Amino acid sequence: MNRDRDRDRDRDFTRAGKALAAPARSVFLNLLMDGTRRPAGELAQGAGVSASTASEHLAVLVDAGLVTCEARGRRRYYSLAGPEVATALEALGVLADPAPVVGYRRSRQMRNLASARFCYDHIAGRLGIALTDAWTRRGWLADRESLSLTDAGADGLRGIGVDVDGAIQARRATTRACLDWTERRAHLAGALGAVVGSRFLEAGWVVRHRSGRGLNVTESGHDLIRGTWGIDLASPPP
Repeated sequence: MNRDRDRDRDRDFTRAGKALAAPARSVFLNLLMDGTRRPAGELAQGAGVSASTASEHLAVLVDAGLVTCEARGRRRYYSLAGPEVATALEALGVLADPAPVVGYRRSRQMRNLASARFCYDHIAGRLGIALTDAWTRRGWLADRESLSLTDAGADGLRGIGVDVDGAIQARRATTRACLDWTERRAHLAGALGAVVGSRFLEAGWVVRHRSGRGLNVTESGHDLIRGTWGIDLASPPP
């Protein structure tokens, strides 16, 4: 009952805003946006800060409910608190300034993120948008606003091995539109987006990039999306 009353109240963004107000924390959250668990030392290295400084920043993120911490022996691993946090951060990315790009390596990483990446547990970037567009045109998703799954879509996705029934039975929403911060359009999220992402990884159609949350589309992946849905990632989306 109290939870229902809370939904009707205005939201106080102060706590979350303060937690985001540090460049190192922004780096941590970007690194965790692919749904992975990472040790504090790896996050510290990514942000270029000391272990003690990283620990202080991570404590702020945990206290704000943005990040969770799991102890494994002597090491602590950090991850986003859940898909709703990833969704909020992805949408906030549309309003945020791009991080400074210094050097060729960082520039290449940003191109990889824009091309294909994981937004927590579902595919984002140009690949995510292209799949969402293609499946909407085919009638697999009802429309570009709700992205609700149709019977044709359920059959089509089952045909490539996606666990559609598991997504439908999951406790979270089956489909949801997630605003893509690089493309400024919505891609497929929710339980269905998660099982699609899992299937693409499992089948080897995409592989995680070694240096971050970017994805590389493999040769078999290009064959699938080009031959089945007419998607050419080398061309801009319509």
